[in-house]
Amino acid sequence: MIKVLLVDDNATYLAAMRQFLDMLQGIDIVGQAANAADGLARAAQLNPDVVLLDIALPDRSGLEVARELLARPRAPQVILLTMHDNSAYRQAAEQLGARFVGKTDFVAKLLPMLERMVQARPADA
Repeated sequence: MIKVLLVDDNATYLAAMRQFLDMLQGIDIVGQAANAADGLARAAQLNPDVVLLDIALPDRSGLEVARELLARPRAPQVILLTMHDNSAYRQAAEQLGARFVGKTDFVAKLLPMLERMVQARPADA
């Protein structure tokens, strides 16, 4: 199972992500947060394999949060999500070592990306 933490301040989008991710075998949603501070705390507590992270959070930029998460020992994979899909965000994500998916591409790009992660995960992990 791949442990996933969801961090997004939009409750409707969080609910939609949960609904879609629940359809995937091998995905375990271990928690969710609506802001950066709570997301960082939950990531430290839950040790997710993947953090799905909104770029626009109310208390801090998701890019800053990604930088902090990726600097941790046992860093999770970070996938930045946004409604503002532009080259500057894509480049910033790439420079951090994070992946990037526009929220409008959730079904077309994110779900297959997560399915590949599940398939690539060793059976004993």
